[in-house]
Amino acid sequence: MIKKFALTALAALALTSGGAYAAGGGEQHIEDFAFSFEGPFGTFDQNQLQRGLKVYTEVCSACHGLKYLTFRNLGDEGGPHYSDDEVRAYASGFEVFDPELDDTRPATPADHFPPSNLENAPDLTLMAKARAGFHGPYGLGINQIVKGMGGPEYIASILTGYTGKEKEQAGTTFYENTAFPGGWIAMAPPLDDGLVEFDDGHSNSLHHMAEDVSAFLMWTAEPKMMARKQAGFTGVLFLAIFACLMYLTNKRLWAPVKKKAKEA
Repeated sequence: MIKKFALTALAALALTSGGAYAAGGGEQHIEDFAFSFEGPFGTFDQNQLQRGLKVYTEVCSACHGLKYLTFRNLGDEGGPHYSDDEVRAYASGFEVFDPELDDTRPATPADHFPPSNLENAPDLTLMAKARAGFHGPYGLGINQIVKGMGGPEYIASILTGYTGKEKEQAGTTFYENTAFPGGWIAMAPPLDDGLVEFDDGHSNSLHHMAEDVSAFLMWTAEPKMMARKQAGFTGVLFLAIFACLMYLTNKRLWAPVKKKAKEA
């Protein structure tokens, strides 16, 4: 019975993973970026998150929103970690609708980021968790176990995957993209070399800007990642110490019994 159940579960997993891989057309090229937050001990790079926020503000926010994120989250430790004054100054640059006033007003740290400005522009708050970039062999998903889902890599690969080719279909212009399922995407290339200037003098090449904004979007999807990792590490350490103590206690309790058994 157990063997039959296990085989059924493996078959279902194979169909699920195989379907996901097929949905991507099998032709996608997802680049494996080396993000600082990867792995059990990885952490977000504060400077990178601040650069990613600037790319989002100057480029992505024209169409896409972050409606599940509040402005005050920008001051959280483990994230961009802006000061209270900086958060207030940044929030004031956005207009939000206030039902009590029945009008718009400058945003405050307690407000959420505005939603997307276009109906066909998805919200980006959870995009890094909603998209998967890596798929292992059918039914196994080995890459997902080793590298994670690859959401930030998927976003960065989309931003850097434009080939420059275009086509028009049903009155809509599509752009060839090596990372997008099917190979063609309706979003025009949003980034270009030198488009955003960084205060810290970091490279503003297309590749680096794509990496920075993808890291920022990973943070918007997992703002408590560092706290979760720390709690997990503490839990594993506690269980390891507890297991050692239980083993030593077990040996001490059973030592007299084993001694009598040997003498008998």
